Amino acid sequence: MAVNVDVESLTFEMTKRLRFYLSKLVEHEGSDLHIKSGTNIRGRINGEIVSMSKEILTHEDGLTLAKELLRGRFNELVEKKNLDFTFKLNDEYRFRVNLFFQVDGVSGVFRTIPMTMPTVESLKLPEVLNSFCNISRGLVLVTGPTGSGKTTTLASLINQINLTQRKHIITIEDPVEFVYKDALSIVNQRAVGQDAISFGDSLRAALREDPDVILVGEMRDLETIETAMHAAETGHLVLSTLHTLDAKETIGRIVGMFPGNEQNRIKMSLASVLQGVVSQRLVKTVDGGRIAAVEVLVKNSRIETLILEGRDGEIPDALKEGKDVYKSQTFDQALLDLYASGKISKAEALNGATSRNDLLMVLEFYEAEKKVSKGEEKSYIEEDKDIIGLKQ
Repeated sequence: MAVNVDVESLTFEMTKRLRFYLSKLVEHEGSDLHIKSGTNIRGRINGEIVSMSKEILTHEDGLTLAKELLRGRFNELVEKKNLDFTFKLNDEYRFRVNLFFQVDGVSGVFRTIPMTMPTVESLKLPEVLNSFCNISRGLVLVTGPTGSGKTTTLASLINQINLTQRKHIITIEDPVEFVYKDALSIVNQRAVGQDAISFGDSLRAALREDPDVILVGEMRDLETIETAMHAAETGHLVLSTLHTLDAKETIGRIVGMFPGNEQNRIKMSLASVLQGVVSQRLVKTVDGGRIAAVEVLVKNSRIETLILEGRDGEIPDALKEGKDVYKSQTFDQALLDLYASGKISKAEALNGATSRNDLLMVLEFYEAEKKVSKGEEKSYIEEDKDIIGLKQ
């Protein structure tokens, strides 16, 4: 049933309250603001949900806020029961918003999007990620759980290409988050639902729009994955995300989405086009902040063979052993580096480890070596450190 919103009758007092809490969230370097009818407003700061107000957001408050934010699109929320869009706080911050209905009324989550374009350096990501920007064709995936910074990492790569190369970049997102201004490149950004019907449809259309680089916000379904791989095979650089934990699971997930009689074909295609996988986990720093621990797969002949032969279980060893030559690394290597540099605690490193026992062994050896007086004894743990590929 259609609901007519009388915009002239709205006071926008709820939007003023929202802006106040969003400003507080930014002030405390939070990532998400949670608004829920029937309870108080909360935010995610340093990974934890904390209370930001004592006053309760009533059922009517939630509906009013939704009407103020959506205006003519309020009917779309009523029809679909949830809606994605962006909200601009000021010239420095925008927010990716999802409004949805729940049993007590309207709820919303506002994800922080800085207007300042990120770089690999500003995000403290491995330098090898910049090399993915120089690839002319293939598939690069950024993976990790929700809230791990996948979109921001992709933005740093698109920004680098835009600033340094003469390319045509098309982004397909739901919704558009970081907004790029044309530099050396032309950047066309399409929002699913607003500028495009679906990821799959807009990705097929992109192939007729003379692109060099295509960013697909998320590979949600089989159609999008297959079209993205086809685009990578036909001479385009395709960047996208998956909700997978690491490189091994990413490859297994893609192959496993296809019927059994097609999996050999997909393995051949994936082995050919996959150029890199960047997997992220946010861990707590010793000063109370958060930093990304990053696993990196960089394509080489060994990785290609492992994908072709379905030997996904050997991929972590290949990443570990390729650290010096290819600049690949496992999560455990990344965590050890963060611990060795004093950024995270031993407990946090172990908490985020893929193989806790192996990492614990190496950490103990690392600590023992630190205690050896300089020049008095030769290190006795070089072979043991190879468990996860630590190199001094």
